[in-house]
Amino acid sequence: MMKAVGLASFQEWELVARLLLAAVLGSFIGIERERLAWAAGLRTHMLVSVGACLIMIVSAYGFNSVLNSHVVLDPSRVAAQVVSGIGFLGAGTILLRGEIVRGLTTAASLWAVAAIGLAVGSGLYLEATAATVIMLAILTAVKPFEEWLQHRNRQYELYLWADPQTVSIDILNEVLGYRAKRITRFVRAPDDDGASDKIQLSMTRLPSDELTDVLNTLGALPFVRKIAQND
Repeated sequence: MMKAVGLASFQEWELVARLLLAAVLGSFIGIERERLAWAAGLRTHMLVSVGACLIMIVSAYGFNSVLNSHVVLDPSRVAAQVVSGIGFLGAGTILLRGEIVRGLTTAASLWAVAAIGLAVGSGLYLEATAATVIMLAILTAVKPFEEWLQHRNRQYELYLWADPQTVSIDILNEVLGYRAKRITRFVRAPDDDGASDKIQLSMTRLPSDELTDVLNTLGALPFVRKIAQND
């Protein structure tokens, strides 16, 4: 009887250790988000990780007392709800500012931290630790490369003043070639002086080193009077 009690106590302490490990792993991701002053920071990520871990523990061990030959439980059913349920919390971190969506990375980190908590709750310590290291590498080491890509492929606003009814999408396709596919907006209207057309072009995913070539190509057209870039 004493051995059974001792074994049960050891298992309970092991489950407590899982909760603590989930909190530690979640804190690593939370610190990285806290450093960037996001709403979902250190405490939020720790709570999500610990909560997911506890749900996994309850799902796997919480119903042992009712199990018998007539009752069969699937531990994955309760845990599966975490994957979809965490989406509501992640949605609260996503902001739309004009045409820019912010917070998607933080929402993804919350979802991934929940997965780490589930892994720890299942006893997959090595896998959970490896996932934490990989996530930290993605959030820190990959970020400069992502910023470089965003700067290289930013959106530009160009304004052209040209002879009336001379600039069209067909003309731009002809002179710009494959770069014409980067045009997301084309607006042509008479200028205030009434003697020329003012054309607004929005070009996205255009490498910065190709912008000069686009400006020179459009500026060299005989019917283009002036061209400007709005920074």
